[in-house]
Amino acid sequence: MSVENSFLRLVKIMDELREQCPWDKKQTIDTLRPLTLEETYELADAITTQDWKGIKEELGDLMLHMIFYAKIGSEQGHFTLEDVLEGISDKLVARHPHIYGDVKVNDEEDVKKNWEQLKMKEGKKSVLSGVPPSLPAMVKATRIQDKARQVGFEWDNKEDVWKKVEEEIGELHEAVASGDQSHVEEEFGDVMFSLINYARFLQIDAEGVLEKTNKKFIHRFTSMEEEAKAHGRNLANMTLQEMDEIWNSIKNKRPK
Repeated sequence: MSVENSFLRLVKIMDELREQCPWDKKQTIDTLRPLTLEETYELADAITTQDWKGIKEELGDLMLHMIFYAKIGSEQGHFTLEDVLEGISDKLVARHPHIYGDVKVNDEEDVKKNWEQLKMKEGKKSVLSGVPPSLPAMVKATRIQDKARQVGFEWDNKEDVWKKVEEEIGELHEAVASGDQSHVEEEFGDVMFSLINYARFLQIDAEGVLEKTNKKFIHRFTSMEEEAKAHGRNLANMTLQEMDEIWNSIKNKRPK
């Protein structure tokens, strides 16, 4: 089956469900929103673990949601699915003048800079206005820094960025010594923001690597629980030293 036929089949199924299924009939953009967020995080999880079967499944779920929103938009007279598809196609053509026009670029950085400049010409008041307010804080920090970079507001090298990290850590220590909780929180936030900036210079996805660390910790901790249980022990009744011995044993057995 062709891509076109597969897509139209899904659209037809959505039309039928909206007309005939009691659950689908009741859905609104508000009721779908939390479900869409859940599906998005499920896709993110599949990507983190490189679960290609899961990625395929979650992409299908999200595709259904996109068509569902377009269906509701059409019912309420706001836009049609065709409007959505033509809109994104027109935007891609307009934002890639190096492909569909006569603009010359040298590398991906030129492409990003042109992208931001074109968005400003389209009426954006700030290069940061395209960062969704509801993004998780770590992802938002990365996007803010990346967008600021497109207009030249950027450090010259990673060594200077690390110096900034050390400076912020020093200010955090001073804040902790002062006992001013509000100041501690502010400086801790600065440390995190500067570390995320450093991650960018290392070409690391801060959110992604932190999630991998979370998963690694969960795996090791649950393995520690199982190890203790196998010996008739309970973590709550063990000393930190005893738990640490099991932890290090598990850590040495597993690849980092």
